[in-house]
Amino acid sequence: MKYIGEISLALLIATGSLTNVDAQQSDSTGLPGDNFSLSGALEMFKKAESPEHFEQLINTQDNNVNNLDLNGDGDIDYIKVIDKSDGDAHALILQAAVSENENQDIAVIELEKQGSDQAALQIVGDEDIYGEEVIVEPVPEKTSTASAAGGAVFVNVWTWPSVRYVYRPAYTVYVSPYGWRARPVWYRPWRPVRWHVFHPYHAAYRHRYVVVHHHRAVHAHRVYTPVRTTSVTVRTRHQQPVNNYRATRTTKTVSTQGRKGHVKSVKRTTKVQGTKGAGKRSGRGGHKRN
Repeated sequence: MKYIGEISLALLIATGSLTNVDAQQSDSTGLPGDNFSLSGALEMFKKAESPEHFEQLINTQDNNVNNLDLNGDGDIDYIKVIDKSDGDAHALILQAAVSENENQDIAVIELEKQGSDQAALQIVGDEDIYGEEVIVEPVPEKTSTASAAGGAVFVNVWTWPSVRYVYRPAYTVYVSPYGWRARPVWYRPWRPVRWHVFHPYHAAYRHRYVVVHHHRAVHAHRVYTPVRTTSVTVRTRHQQPVNNYRATRTTKTVSTQGRKGHVKSVKRTTKVQGTKGAGKRSGRGGHKRN
């Protein structure tokens, strides 16, 4: 009987049906961003042959990158990829259609060529999804995320196939043809699972990437800023957890790299101005769920 009970418990966990486990998980913020892995998205971009292939990878259930259901319709949101470019700067926007008329940016991959055979890349999580702007970048092989937390280590992503693809002379800027009603023939939506089921899967990506507090691809960031897209539906539906998160971040401690390479603890203050001003903050902090 004990053996049968253990099997039943395992099945409940695997299907996400165990309702009291989430309350025991202190690492969950309750934000929409808990259900999309920024580091997992970068891992898929690293594997992809092109932006179109990247879109397919992040929308494949077995890759465990996406568990978002922003509009609460019971199906995982399809994430489309839209490339906005200017010269050697690319802003690859990851965006979900949440209704017939509304879209919401989840994150943007900011990519910038910095020499004949060098390129810098980061993914930036949208503040309406993660509570604050979250910047994640790769760390060098055989380097721990703890030692790279200061963001001082540049990783050249020029050899990534998808990076080489967008810098080909014949490259046509990719804009996903899919939306609220149009979906690719290979795509089958699936049901979201509870956080305690999803988290162990995407946690496997995190040791290859680190949260930092500055933009490397400055030009790409400027390309993206004026075209950022947000949804009133998403903001309204998730307003309470976002406001609660921002309130708890009023005073935070982050690790930064000192000039001599040692790590020191620095306090930063987030300015919370209530509902209307909640998006205006001084300073940026880390986010554990990348």
